[in-house]
Amino acid sequence: MLKLNVCVLLLTLFAVSCTKKQNFDKKVLNVVTMAKVKGLDPVNAGDTYSSREIARVYEGLLEYHYLKRPYTLQPNLAESMPEVSEDGLTYTFKIKKGVKFHDNKCFKDGKGRELKASDFVYSIKRMADMRNISTGWWLLDGRIKGLNEWRDKYNGKVANYDDEIEGLKALDDYTLQFKLTSEYPQFLYSLAMVYTYAVPREAVEMYGKEFLNNPVGTGAFMTGTYAQSNTIKYVKNPNYRDVFYPSEGEEGDKEAGLLKPAGKKLPLVDEILVEIQTESSTRWLNFKKGNLDFAEVDKDNFNSVVVPGKGITADYAKKGIVLETVPDLDITYIAFNHDDPLFKNNVKLKRAMAMAYDHAEANKLFYNSTGVLAQGIIPPGIAGYDKKYKNPYMQYDLEKAKKMLAEAGYPEGKGLPTITYDTTSTSQARQMADFLQTAMKKIGINIKVNPNTWPQLTQKVKNRKVQMFGMAWLGDYPDAENFLQLLWGPNSAPGPNGGNYDDEKFNKEFVTAKNMQPSPERAAKYAKLNQYVSEQVPLIFGVHRTMFVTKHSWLKNYKFSTFNHGHAKYYDVDMEQKEKTIKSGVLNQDADKTASAE
Repeated sequence: MLKLNVCVLLLTLFAVSCTKKQNFDKKVLNVVTMAKVKGLDPVNAGDTYSSREIARVYEGLLEYHYLKRPYTLQPNLAESMPEVSEDGLTYTFKIKKGVKFHDNKCFKDGKGRELKASDFVYSIKRMADMRNISTGWWLLDGRIKGLNEWRDKYNGKVANYDDEIEGLKALDDYTLQFKLTSEYPQFLYSLAMVYTYAVPREAVEMYGKEFLNNPVGTGAFMTGTYAQSNTIKYVKNPNYRDVFYPSEGEEGDKEAGLLKPAGKKLPLVDEILVEIQTESSTRWLNFKKGNLDFAEVDKDNFNSVVVPGKGITADYAKKGIVLETVPDLDITYIAFNHDDPLFKNNVKLKRAMAMAYDHAEANKLFYNSTGVLAQGIIPPGIAGYDKKYKNPYMQYDLEKAKKMLAEAGYPEGKGLPTITYDTTSTSQARQMADFLQTAMKKIGINIKVNPNTWPQLTQKVKNRKVQMFGMAWLGDYPDAENFLQLLWGPNSAPGPNGGNYDDEKFNKEFVTAKNMQPSPERAAKYAKLNQYVSEQVPLIFGVHRTMFVTKHSWLKNYKFSTFNHGHAKYYDVDMEQKEKTIKSGVLNQDADKTASAE
């Protein structure tokens, strides 16, 4: 899933305004995100920020177990895991009974009606409908019998959602059946992704184009009309079904106190307040003041907070602050738009630019040298990653870069037009753009930097209106296919292949590999594919990042997850402990010593 390529990992961060008066009367989780949210419609959950917010309100058939690692799928709105036919093509789900949509005026008497299997049929058709231009269509494209035909039948015209589709049926109110066109080992992962979450037809039809700002789901939290402002307030769903905190996890969870709330009814907090703050210095100041329940350590404060290999510094430890360090399943990158003839067939130009980019120095400047230098697109921790592989074009070498640029037809950059690089307007993103600009200048390439808001940047990528851009991808599920598909031709924009890369050999081999069942053979094929496509340099690879998360003593049950969709329902806030800590003044001690400007 798309993320901003900046030095602060862009998972959900938590804060409110530094000047906001604390309220200790009810359990409130304070949350901050660093990018504008496009809206709260599941079919357009194409980036980390929108997905995090959508998952507070909406739910899907499946979800990831909150505590277990490796990441494990479990039923959510499904009663149990599906019954799968012997040939692996038919999946039959039973839907939980008694699940209610949020109360909303779109329903009779304003009372939320019961969720039915037909709601999933409708919701997945919405994702397929060309008029919705869903960024998630790549997930099910060509996968469900009859769905592509239904999509093509209307070809952007008003679709008839009452048409029957062979592979997508509600057999009765509580039985949902999928029939696949071929075996698809990643199919269940797609049903835990926000794109496939259930929405009620009544809400879509009542709100029309404003549905994205009027969310109506079944989730643990609900909100009013989203006004595209800098603050989103969620309140606990009073009609949330019986969902309980898990009683088992992985080794070490019991010792960490993560099983203490076992059996408690969820959610555990009354409200969530989300504020959109684009600058890391603001977010970090909020955390230090106690307005922020947890946050990732930003690059400017890293050395004052983290002792590499040892944990948190004494100054922060005495305030009761805890550090959690976890590798993430992601990759940062700079993408070329292969619609542009400049990049489409000139691999030597791209190789020259990659070799002129000092990856180790960028890692030092923007990630405190904590990232794993990416040699290809598959991150560590996933089958297909080869830790021994070194990509020859991702090694910094100015002389080789200059030679390669000459072979590309542009000796010392002569004859090469200025290249436009699109990024976001945060100070961190600007610093990274300056680094790219300086690196390319050393071999004679001129870069023009074009800043955008996050929604503007993603829309430009979606509409193929960029030449180069900086981005990152957070894994949607723990499979190398989810990373390699970023380079698969049919996934070109508005799909996740925002660079519109299209290589016939890779396309063919990728389809073969992704349709294989998990096995050492498939892992070896993924590794070979990764090496081949990476050396074609469709992207300038950055790093696979590590999360450094600081938590206040009053935040309970927090455990980092790459797939953090809907997990806020597990968090708890000890308001008595929070009030005592803040009023004691301990958080204000040595404030000047650890403060850092952006």
